[in-house]
Amino acid sequence: MTDTARKVLISGGTGFVGSAVVRALAEKYPNFIIAVIDQNPPRAEHVLPEITTWIQVDITSTETLSKAFEAVKPDIVIHTAGVVPDLAERFGRRLEQEVWKINFEGTRNILDISKHSGVEVFIYTSSCCVVIDDTRTAHPNINEEWPSAFRSTIYGESKAAAEALVLNASSSKMVTCALRPSVLCGPGDYQLLPAIHACIAKYETPFLIGDGFNLWDITHVDNAADAHILAIENLLSSRTAAGEAFFIQNNEPIAFRDFCLAIWAHFGHVPPFQMHIPKSLAYFTGLVCETVTWLTGTTTTLSRGSVQDACAIRYASGNKAKEILGYEARIGIEEAIRLSCEDYASRLGFELPPQ
Repeated sequence: MTDTARKVLISGGTGFVGSAVVRALAEKYPNFIIAVIDQNPPRAEHVLPEITTWIQVDITSTETLSKAFEAVKPDIVIHTAGVVPDLAERFGRRLEQEVWKINFEGTRNILDISKHSGVEVFIYTSSCCVVIDDTRTAHPNINEEWPSAFRSTIYGESKAAAEALVLNASSSKMVTCALRPSVLCGPGDYQLLPAIHACIAKYETPFLIGDGFNLWDITHVDNAADAHILAIENLLSSRTAAGEAFFIQNNEPIAFRDFCLAIWAHFGHVPPFQMHIPKSLAYFTGLVCETVTWLTGTTTTLSRGSVQDACAIRYASGNKAKEILGYEARIGIEEAIRLSCEDYASRLGFELPPQ
């Protein structure tokens, strides 16, 4: 059914994930008509194919959303738009209202308008954080049977609630599914790699919180984009993915410390020594930082939540995505790290030293 020209509307399509999905879709199905809705215009770091149409839309405004749907008349909607709090705000509550307005209410708006606009397929870019942002427990080799963490972080909570809306809306008229990418890297990454790279200038690379053996899923954004294309193909044919959620990752769990060391090595940096900091000490320090910033009204990147996050075990099984969607990571973790570092170095205006 994908040989027929389809109209696809991608929310958040000028962003990190959304633009990767646009590129992947345009490459595989050049006959598809792709429209992007986003508050922000296309950016140099998130390249879009020339044939893409961009419409400026605030997803919290039903009026502007309705006009965009009337103009595009999409058959397929891929909803990637959302807000991810930066590291200083991730474990706090200051932005709770804003995050919920965009991630939950915005999703509800798009979902409702899609239902009334004759959309056939609705794919939601959810997040592994709907489960793993519950930092009270480890998440080793989890699968989709694990319960969503409706009490975790403002991001995880808002994404879990929005995902539930989407999956419950799946019907014979409009089939839906949700994809849960893990932590992402790749071209245009504005959070993960920049934060790790910044540790070099701040002389923080020698310090290791915990044992350093905790495994994380890290996924190249192009692999996540591939999963979106596979979801479209499934929902236009067998529909075995309808009403389902899928963890999407590289399926190569890596110790978070090793991931950081690999990035620093690409930039020619090796920590001059290594100092272990017990998790309990770091946790107490995080509490002190939270108290100080609460009293002063400032923000901090070190908190009890960030300490637990750095020491967390968080990786998932890829069996369901492989069996139903046929998903397998195309870009391996070593290549993903290299490509991410090359892209970030280019944005900083220099070349990486030879490895």
